[in-house]
Amino acid sequence: MTDPVLPAIAAIMPAAGIGSRMQSSVPKQYLQLHGKTILEHSIAKLRSVPAIQQLWLALAADDPYFDTTALANDDIIRVKGGDERMHSVLNALCFIDEYQYPWVLVHDAARPLVRKSDIEQLIKRCISSGEGGILACRVRDTMKRGENTVSETVSREHLWHALTPQLFPTAILKAALNDAILAGINVTDEASAMEWAGHKVLLVEGHSDNIKITQPADLALAAFYLEQSI
Repeated sequence: MTDPVLPAIAAIMPAAGIGSRMQSSVPKQYLQLHGKTILEHSIAKLRSVPAIQQLWLALAADDPYFDTTALANDDIIRVKGGDERMHSVLNALCFIDEYQYPWVLVHDAARPLVRKSDIEQLIKRCISSGEGGILACRVRDTMKRGENTVSETVSREHLWHALTPQLFPTAILKAALNDAILAGINVTDEASAMEWAGHKVLLVEGHSDNIKITQPADLALAAFYLEQSI
């Protein structure tokens, strides 16, 4: 089976959040990880993939940090971030030509460890099938539902951890997010909007070390993983 001919792919990175759970004086995407900001590591991973031809970065309107990074003079297109992730992604989508870039890939700024091979596998699977999809990894632990006490044990069969990147046709994702927002649906990732709109979403298995840095312990774990890959 020959590899599909890849169209030009746009990338969006929402980076307007403050990351309050990190208990840091700066947003988590600007924390240092092996001499670079988390944001720089994450962007470098996307830039290592030839099919990704342009990057739109959604930043807070009053972000004072980006211009102090090595990224400030790069050809990254900056757009205004929104109150929630879905607003930031939709804002960026409004600037992307769906004919020039028929597919768009969205990646968390706080996932600096995603593997190039996983991104390329996601792109290959989605383009081959014509369906959008996400990187994900299977749930391995026993799952419990409850608040302070366990109300039930949930079967882990068919359960996945949703990761990023997530890749979808540009025009369809834009319509799904716009419609979800107008309907008052709070979607936490792009796949949720696509599911709500009735579209199929592929699950492409990725590596579990593609962690999202949200708490202080995650930064230490990311540093450890990064050391192993150097």
